[in-house]
Amino acid sequence: MGEETLEEVQQRIDVLSTLEDKIKLIKTNKDEAIYLVGPIRLPVNLHGETVVFNWYSWLKTTEVTENFQTVINQLSTANLSDYQQSSVLVYGDFEYGDEALIRMHSICHTGDIFGSKRCDCGFQLEQSMKMIVEHGTGALFYLANHEGRGIGLFSKAMAYILQENGYDTVEANEALGFADDLRNYDDAIQVLKALRSKPVTLITNNPRKLKALKSAGLSVSGRTPLWGDVSEYNEKYLKTKVKKSGHLS
Repeated sequence: MGEETLEEVQQRIDVLSTLEDKIKLIKTNKDEAIYLVGPIRLPVNLHGETVVFNWYSWLKTTEVTENFQTVINQLSTANLSDYQQSSVLVYGDFEYGDEALIRMHSICHTGDIFGSKRCDCGFQLEQSMKMIVEHGTGALFYLANHEGRGIGLFSKAMAYILQENGYDTVEANEALGFADDLRNYDDAIQVLKALRSKPVTLITNNPRKLKALKSAGLSVSGRTPLWGDVSEYNEKYLKTKVKKSGHLS
């Protein structure tokens, strides 16, 4: 490659100066880091009204550097579209507000995008956003690589076939060689710590999420349950989560 022209150099400088104040390096250990990008103003259609959130996305990498130009230079060759990245929607004064609701929401392609009634994920996603806005302060973490409680979309499709043939949601995952729940919240917790140090109230029915936050030393002031959208299509699924996965009412 030839040397950069003055115009190319100036463009690179302009891009870096625009982006660098929006990039934060979170060091997880000497060999890994999380790059957090944001906040970005994101108007969202919520129950027919436009609500403005602040949106962040993050990327975990073994490239640990505070030279953000290096990070930017690698974007076009990193094939990031082949992988999922997580993000977080923040509402209100999340950093300093005394009370904040948070939701650790696992990606659900069928429920969140298509509105599937086989689970309650789409309902929980929209309802938790509504709860956060009504509360006035909070954050919704949308977690990649959590599809099907960590088994992935393709495996989830196979699990659905098993469920149509008599297996419950836990039995189907286990029959395919997986544990009931493979999800990990470590990266989301690192991002939460970077955004807020004050206590949070967790929107969840899942005691494992609550345990993950407390085990990481976060100050959790309470838990708010989130049930609803029960139908003939997901009644067995919801009962199984209580009976076998220990979900709380």
